[in-house]
Amino acid sequence: MSRLMHVVNGPYAPPVPARELTAVSADGARLHVEVHGPDGAPAVVLSHGWSCSTAFWAAQIRDLAADHRVIAYDQRGHGRSPANPVCSADALADDLEAVLAATLAPGEKAVLAGHSMGGMTLMAAAGRDRFREHAGAVLLCSTGSSRLVAESLVVPMRAGRSRTWLTRKVLGSRAPLGPVTPVARRILKYATMGPGSAPGMVEACARIVHACPRKVRYAWSHVLDTLDLDHRVRELSVPAAVVVGTADRMTPVVHARSLVAALPNCVGSTELPGLGHMTPVEAPALVATRIRELVSTYIGSQRIQQKEGA
Repeated sequence: MSRLMHVVNGPYAPPVPARELTAVSADGARLHVEVHGPDGAPAVVLSHGWSCSTAFWAAQIRDLAADHRVIAYDQRGHGRSPANPVCSADALADDLEAVLAATLAPGEKAVLAGHSMGGMTLMAAAGRDRFREHAGAVLLCSTGSSRLVAESLVVPMRAGRSRTWLTRKVLGSRAPLGPVTPVARRILKYATMGPGSAPGMVEACARIVHACPRKVRYAWSHVLDTLDLDHRVRELSVPAAVVVGTADRMTPVVHARSLVAALPNCVGSTELPGLGHMTPVEAPALVATRIRELVSTYIGSQRIQQKEGA
């Protein structure tokens, strides 16, 4: 019945950061930022999704921080970042730019990984100068660029106006989620996770999602309802890999396949049988491995070139 923001034990309990800081976005929004791992190590930036927080990336942070500098931040209104009246795709891009400026040296490259709305953040920022300065490669997990409500499978009905209308009502509900109860866990598991998800995974996600303020969840649901970043995907020219669960009801596999077809430089696509929307929690090792591969291929070589040119 607790309203804890995250679990406190086990692999999904967030590790303690090496340091914390506040990044200030273009409109003055203040963003909570955590830095994990050794200074000078290859950089990874993690951007979480709707109604989540930095705690969502606990497993990847614990894995990667051994030999990477891992930067995770709370989207505005989520986690420890205060709510802000401005909610838009451009605001997400502004916030990411602010985090990059606050944590990376000029010209320093990083692998940027985004889940759900976090992936949309990377798409929204694709044409920005600071994004292009710092993005060495990206990982897009369980995300889409448009038609999010129309393509959602949360409501088990035939596709069409009725399903879209009802899905909009469900995802955009003003109702509070309340405490994490057995019923709440079952609902969250059905909507966001694969049928084989372990109880610990479900508990971790439920704690995080239920901690998101109702007004924040409602405000961002309207942004996602009308989101159209198809044109921004075509500007995402850095190497990009895509991960999706085949049982994802929130952003079904059709979105991942559309991204693969539209990305100018897609370097890999992974469809995970039976997994749902919460792929970083449901497949923590695989997601961390994909990030490591991108770092090794696209950041490691650049670091060697920089040293040779010094």
